[in-house]
Amino acid sequence: MDTGSVNSSATSQRRILHCDMDCFYAQVHMRDDPSLRGKPVVIGGSPQGRGVVAAASYEAREFGVRSAMPAAQAVKRCPHAIFLKPDFNRYRTESKLIFDIFRSITPTVQPASLDEAYLDVTHHLGPWGTATAVAQEIRARVLDERRLTVSIGVGPNRLIAKIASDYHKPDGLTVVRPKQVQRFLDPLPVRRLHGVGPATEERLKKIGIKTIFDLRHCDTHELERRFGRHGMDLWRHAQGIDERPVRTHRERKSLGHERTYAQDLVSIDEMDAQIDDLSQRVVDGLQSRELRARTVTVKVRYADFTTLTRSRTFSAPVDSMSAIGPAAHQLLRQTEAGQGRTVRLLGVTASGFEKDGPTQMWLFEP
Repeated sequence: MDTGSVNSSATSQRRILHCDMDCFYAQVHMRDDPSLRGKPVVIGGSPQGRGVVAAASYEAREFGVRSAMPAAQAVKRCPHAIFLKPDFNRYRTESKLIFDIFRSITPTVQPASLDEAYLDVTHHLGPWGTATAVAQEIRARVLDERRLTVSIGVGPNRLIAKIASDYHKPDGLTVVRPKQVQRFLDPLPVRRLHGVGPATEERLKKIGIKTIFDLRHCDTHELERRFGRHGMDLWRHAQGIDERPVRTHRERKSLGHERTYAQDLVSIDEMDAQIDDLSQRVVDGLQSRELRARTVTVKVRYADFTTLTRSRTFSAPVDSMSAIGPAAHQLLRQTEAGQGRTVRLLGVTASGFEKDGPTQMWLFEP
């Protein structure tokens, strides 16, 4: 299949940066406490309890410590690690100062998290003249003003910039020009593409697709047959095509609360009490934001870390405890929670939002 015409997309004229702070939480602590520098630092809960790793320095990652790993497992892999409690107020304050630097370069900044963002500098090259020079300016200012390092990927779209920012971490700068896109992508494993998680990666491997080169040369009809519409998205990404704009405003897609318990919940009564509290927090959040939701989801994590979700979609959007509470209890009972399986985490999430305003009146509450 000839891909030359595909890569001549108009989006190739864009200049997109993906800025990703290096082990942000740990780096902030190491900057503020020089005695931590060069040591395996783990941010998260206590390894003596039910804590989970939120972040780890590169020194700790060398021992296989990763985010979302139970802290007890992390300390087994790296017994001399230094565990610190997260300080999210500090991270949020630091994030704002870093994003101020980004926005002083271009107003088109899309946060992806506290420590990463997409920047469209196509029309904001300023005195620097090129996107590469802009990236160098940002790295220099973050280092000078915040004494932190940031890795940046430069590319013709968000997909390429994101992959590039991770290419030479930490403290790296990788520039992929439009004519270099395919040469850059082809040798990489398919897992590096947006939309390819562990399950999709495994399904692709079963049909002999391991690299982006393999995916790029796969028959599109076969991909659509196996993956539906997502198959065509995968193929387009393998060509380096990504037309998503950098958005300065991102609408909230969900609102939820979850809680991990120091002691496993055993009885359905204590689980119900927690579901009531979590549901009320969701309702308060919806009402304060003048939102109504069509879908309610309950998340359950058992003591063995098996995690599942159950969802219900209403015929009309809701924002009341009288609707969300009973639905959450009903969803909990669609699991094995309290039926011989103890629970370490519960969560309730609302999604499918509509703003308050004129709406269909219902004779009975949905």
